[in-house]
Amino acid sequence: MNFFLRYTSAMQKTPGKLLVKSLKEQVYDYLRQQFQKHRLQPGETINMKATARMLGVSKTPLRDALIQLEMEGFVTISPRRGIYVNSLPLEEIREFYQVIGALESAALTTSFPRLGPAGIKKMDLLNRQMQKAIDAGNFDLFYGKNLQFHDVFIEPCGNRNLVRILDNMKKRLYDFPQKRQWIKEWEESSIREHQEIVDFLAAGDPQSASLFLRDVHWSYSVQEKYIRKYYGAAKT
Repeated sequence: MNFFLRYTSAMQKTPGKLLVKSLKEQVYDYLRQQFQKHRLQPGETINMKATARMLGVSKTPLRDALIQLEMEGFVTISPRRGIYVNSLPLEEIREFYQVIGALESAALTTSFPRLGPAGIKKMDLLNRQMQKAIDAGNFDLFYGKNLQFHDVFIEPCGNRNLVRILDNMKKRLYDFPQKRQWIKEWEESSIREHQEIVDFLAAGDPQSASLFLRDVHWSYSVQEKYIRKYYGAAKT
């Protein structure tokens, strides 16, 4: 079945804006969706010729999208083995947690003066909405609110490279876990940790909030039992 990418560009209307995506961006979005929907699994190969034909595009935008995905760690382009989807071993997850914890901690410290009561209130509200999502059994809503909670203090930090690195690492962590499932104990633990962070901020103690974020919320050793369960058969 041909895909809508046969056209030279796609346009989306949003309030007050007209967004035009290049073919490369469309192909990139398509491949990311395949990861998220588990249609492209770690270890699988990507046939450029067949994929380009199916999408109705030349190899150029497909190659450019794959190069971006390789830079983000999703695929490896090998002259001998072709293009294959990377796995996500526990050692890499451990490294991601260490880096994300350090960067988010720095972002929170930097952003605190800009958050004000409104920003802290927004974080508290999002955390409550995460609990409602759990109660409703809505994983996707929980996941979205979780990202928004962290974005409240990440986006105002003023460091575009930090934001970009965090975005790429979270894509790797969340796009294709081996088992996309509820671990209710983990979700509820995450909400309690969020509340600790909010309480520290509300008390005017960003240093304790930042340390808790790094040393508990993003600590691999603290979260390991949940990580192993969520990522299933991920290998060390």
